[in-house]
Amino acid sequence: MLTWKDIIGFTVNGNPKPNNRVEKTELEWANLLTPEQFRITRQKGTERPHSGDFCSSYQAGKYACVCCDTPLFDSSIKFESGTGWPSFTQPIKVNAIKYSKDTSYGMIRVEVMCNTCDAHLGHIFPDGPEPSGLRYCINSESITMKNEETNE
Repeated sequence: MLTWKDIIGFTVNGNPKPNNRVEKTELEWANLLTPEQFRITRQKGTERPHSGDFCSSYQAGKYACVCCDTPLFDSSIKFESGTGWPSFTQPIKVNAIKYSKDTSYGMIRVEVMCNTCDAHLGHIFPDGPEPSGLRYCINSESITMKNEETNE
């Protein structure tokens, strides 16, 4: 189980190696994604709070990167944080997520990205529920749901 100490370690010492890499040009990404998905995942945007499709959805399944389809989070570790964005306590695999220090907007945060394609997903904070204490605050536009029953 990852802890805040592990996350800070990744930002300082480097991220775990992904299983594979997906790389495309900005034009290829723009042609693959909706304008809002492109703005959030490739230009590090943020959706308005309480506006995303997955903010209050709790159906069983796995959440994957909207850009490269890499599995990122399981619905069993999703929780209601009250922040207005889907929140998770752990990634599916340690190497699914990439972490980077973010000093934009006059504050210090940790950005989370897909470790396979570098898509911006959101940020992580040390104010989540026990036992990990982590809160992955994720934009709905950066993920897609893979339903467990239909695998779609």
